[in-house]
Amino acid sequence: MLADVVGYLNCPHCGGDLALRDRVVCCPSGHSFDLARQGYVNLLTGRTARGDTPAMVAARTAFLDEGHYAPITAALVAAARVVAAPGCIVDLGAGTGHHLAAVLDALPGRAGLALDASASATRAAARAHPRAGAVVCDAWRRLPVCDGAVAVVLDVFAPRHGSEIARVLHPAGVLVVVVPRSRHLAELVGTLDLITVDPAKQERLERTLGSPLQRLRSAELEFPMELDHATVTALVGMGPSARHADPGVLQQRIAALPEPVMVTASIAVSTWRRTP
Repeated sequence: MLADVVGYLNCPHCGGDLALRDRVVCCPSGHSFDLARQGYVNLLTGRTARGDTPAMVAARTAFLDEGHYAPITAALVAAARVVAAPGCIVDLGAGTGHHLAAVLDALPGRAGLALDASASATRAAARAHPRAGAVVCDAWRRLPVCDGAVAVVLDVFAPRHGSEIARVLHPAGVLVVVVPRSRHLAELVGTLDLITVDPAKQERLERTLGSPLQRLRSAELEFPMELDHATVTALVGMGPSARHADPGVLQQRIAALPEPVMVTASIAVSTWRRTP
């Protein structure tokens, strides 16, 4: 599918337009990037960004495929449906491309780009939807996306660089951000010693995005999830706590939970546009 979306990309070295020729993505200046056998392209330059491990990607696939975050996906679809701007859909920190695929299903005229720092994740995202391409890149650096080429940027629990998002958005395009609230996974955080949600997260979001972008609207979404122990293991394994928890201790703590266990998902969904 990358051949259909490569026109939305530009060279991470010189900013030139990219084209696909014989499984090589290249620009007029001679910079070239091999298309991986799995269908994604690595446009990461400089230092290696820290992305999800193969185990984290497998955990994410297992959890999301069970549909527990379906209300989040539905909120993204609803926000994207009303956007009339031309351009593609970009999922920033896309992971496996799960949310992007649902948005593209709802918007049959759109193409999508899954951007993630993890090659393991982009391998999965390259197969997520026939109208999606997958690119390895660093969300904190210059995005390898053309100016004004994007109708909707999705950002679900992912890093975000306000000025870069503003650059790639069409003037009538929007950014849709999902961040956790303080009650997110509250039943598990203390018991399993998971990383807590920063109480100042909303304020940090405003500081990060508030100059190049302006908020149009925001809403809070909270819903219960009934999870068995295997699903709790996948939920923890796909997030940042997976990097810090002792696997043996974690499994002991999960085994001590009731089964099933009721867990609260609590998020904020906000929509932003470029500051005029």
